[in-house]
Parts: sequence; structure tokens; C-alpha cells
Amino acid sequence: MLKGTGPALVTPFKNDLSVDYDALERVLEYVIKGGVDFLVALGTTAETATLSHDERHEVYRFIKKVNNKRLPLVVGFGGNNTAEVIEHINKADFEDVNAILSVVPYYNKPNQEGLYRHFMALAEVSPVPIILYNVPGRTGVNMDAETTLRLASASDKFIGIKEASGDLDQVKNILKNAPKDFLVLSGEDGLINEIASLGGHGVISVLANAFPKRTVALTNKSIKNAQEAKSLQEDFTDLINLLFIEGNPAGVKAVLNQKGLIENVLRLPLCPVSDETFKKISVVMDEQ
Repeated sequence: MLKGTGPALVTPFKNDLSVDYDALERVLEYVIKGGVDFLVALGTTAETATLSHDERHEVYRFIKKVNNKRLPLVVGFGGNNTAEVIEHINKADFEDVNAILSVVPYYNKPNQEGLYRHFMALAEVSPVPIILYNVPGRTGVNMDAETTLRLASASDKFIGIKEASGDLDQVKNILKNAPKDFLVLSGEDGLINEIASLGGHGVISVLANAFPKRTVALTNKSIKNAQEAKSLQEDFTDLINLLFIEGNPAGVKAVLNQKGLIENVLRLPLCPVSDETFKKISVVMDEQ
């Protein structure tokens, strides 16, 4: 159910920095019509760290309403205070939510045992399955393949991992030794084809916000090891580089703005891409 392409949805803002629900609905309809397989709310790309507790719940309730059970929905619940994450899970409404996406605790830099105990504590209270999210470039600590495999074997609550370490040997280890139905999803748009070619099951994607149909085509052909998948991945190289050169989601918000879907507004400490990058994105988009 959670294989294929899942956009890590942006949170559009108005010029007064309030959440732009009209724009969020436009983005939702755009990606759903684009053929994505599932939706991911309140991930990194959603600027979740800048949303208040009440805003987070309102955003994913709105996404549930607009989605209206059309696609599976994954919602981000994570943090570096285990007790606080547990509290948020206990108070949340999980109706029509199919899984949690939970990031490796950031800033604290726990050891592997600390990571294991953190996620096991979440598994005890979560009413829905959990997709682990390993992104050492943001969290400051890598969850080793051994810890991922230990969790996957310890509880059937853990159904997969969004792997954004960039370490293909680590990905191979997980794919080789994980339980049969454990999902390995790419956390990097630039590695969709490579991870799928190793046996991966899809992607949680920034790119799919702006180019859902093409991202779905790339992912599906990569999973099938189709001959043209590599060239489809290469076609996105310049654009993917521009999406992340000044941070995420600044790049993809610039693209969505140029497509007329959202305002080009972010909340501090993030800010829009520079004029130079905005122009470069325009040029690359014209070439797509």
C-alpha cells in the first residue's frame, strides 16, 4: 500500500505567513491527479519545525479531509524528546491515517541503543504502523543498518524505512536482511533509480510535489528495472541539484510558485531561494 511514490507535501503559506489552505488543496489535487501512490504530511518538506502544535494537527486534518480516503496517508510524528513524541501520538487523531513517519532524533546525537529504545517506546503507543526515517545530514546521527534491522525484527509496528543516508551499502544490508515485507523507500530524489535497482520499493519525494507524473514514471520504471529508467533519472539531475542547492523546501516552493500553485513564501529561519537560483530553475523548467 505504501510502495511507489509518495510526495513529502509542502505547507504553503500566505504573504502574512499564515497557512494557505487553498494553495494546499491545489497542491493535493495536483499530486493526486498526477498519479502518486500515497501522501506524506508533516515531513521535513512541510516545514513542520516552524508549525505550532495546533497548526500541525490542523494541517493533517485538512489533508485528510481533502484526500477523502483516495490515497493512503502517512503523517510525520517525530522529535528529540521521546516523552513529548509519545504525548503527541497519544493525543492525535489517527482516523484515516495509515502510518507514521518518524525521524531519527536530532541534535541530541543518541547512540544506537538510544535510537533503538526511542523507537521501541513509540511502537508501544502508536496505533498505526511506523516508517522509520534516517536522514543523518539533518539529524547529526546515522541509524546503522544493524539498528534498523533490530527494530524491524523486534516489532511488526515497523513496516519500513525512508533511507536518506546516501549510503548504498547500508541500503543493500537492510534489503538483504530485513523481514520479507519491510519497505525500503528512497529519501533522496537523486537516488530513486539506484535504490530501486537494488530492490527498493519506491520513494518519499520532494520532486513529486512539482512533477508528480514524471516522478511516478521514474519510480515505477526503476522498480521494474526498465531500461529507460536510468535516463529518466539523469533527465532530472540538473533540476534536483537546483531544488536542494539553497535548502529544502525553498527549491521546490520556487518551482510550485512558477507553476502558479503557491506563493513563494517560507517561514524563518528558511527563506526563498535567491533571484539567481530562481532564474536558473526557470531555465531548467523550460527545458523539461
